[in-house]
Amino acid sequence: MQETDDNNSSLVTRHSSLLKVAVIGVGSIGAHHARIFSELPHADLIGVVDINLAHAQKIASKYNCKAYKDYTEIMDIVDAVSIAAPTTMHFQIAMDFLKNSKDILIEKPITSTIKEAEKLISEADKRHLIIQVGHLERFNSGVSLISNMIKKPKFIESRRLSPFLGRSTDVDVTLDLMIHDIDIILSLVKSEISDIKATGSKVLTDNIDIAYAWLEFEDGCIAEAVASRIANEKVRELKVFQHNTYLNLNYQTQEVTCYKKLNGKVGKKIKKTEGKEPLKEQLSSFVQCVKNRTRPVVSGIEGKKALQVALKISEMIKHGNSTKNK
Repeated sequence: MQETDDNNSSLVTRHSSLLKVAVIGVGSIGAHHARIFSELPHADLIGVVDINLAHAQKIASKYNCKAYKDYTEIMDIVDAVSIAAPTTMHFQIAMDFLKNSKDILIEKPITSTIKEAEKLISEADKRHLIIQVGHLERFNSGVSLISNMIKKPKFIESRRLSPFLGRSTDVDVTLDLMIHDIDIILSLVKSEISDIKATGSKVLTDNIDIAYAWLEFEDGCIAEAVASRIANEKVRELKVFQHNTYLNLNYQTQEVTCYKKLNGKVGKKIKKTEGKEPLKEQLSSFVQCVKNRTRPVVSGIEGKKALQVALKISEMIKHGNSTKNK
């Protein structure tokens, strides 16, 4: 667990004042990080960094902070950073900040390889620093709601489909989209994976654009995950089947539909949530974890586990290798 003693003088500062934060990479996702950090009451957005300095300046002007082209320029003036750069850059940027005793939030996936993730986790543990991984759906109100309704799932089905947007094509769809559902499934099923089957294909990019995965768990639960970035419409859906109950979560509306058999009849209830913005909840949680030195909901360990499964699925699609009993 990435926690720290409050004896460190820098941590005393974090507890007693606004947390000085910066965003590394202000593309489509990072720009939203900047927006939200500028609004959070316990955070002070001191800068944004992007290799496209003109774009960084545009974002900085919008949220009243400074723009930088090189992240090393802010190393000594921040308490924590949010890394929303391309996945291939996650490891180097994260390691540089950890070695300078800074807490970090890394957009998913945590890194490109398991070895890189393990090195970051080790460095954070050694320095008593916090790593939080940006698995956004953990902060979806609908996920919190459905989690409390699940007892012993028998079958889980997830669908995450998007029209082709031309972004995040540097990685497979398993790392771009499916990894969200892998993380959620791993959090819901309290058992180890015993087998994985997968298929998919490259279509519009040089990486996998559509993927189907079948996960079997030691406790008998089975999960099917479908992800595509070449669909006709945007779909974000999770279905959970358990004894006498079928639950359906719409991630976009954050609503859960519950079908339950009681006294021989099946009743239907739609449960709505407050509909909070998941990214705002995620970043607010990160700020509180840093200030209070508490373990993130999705630490580096959970980020690594989701990455491990996503990479196995990609490997199977590319080479057809079995992962049974591994």
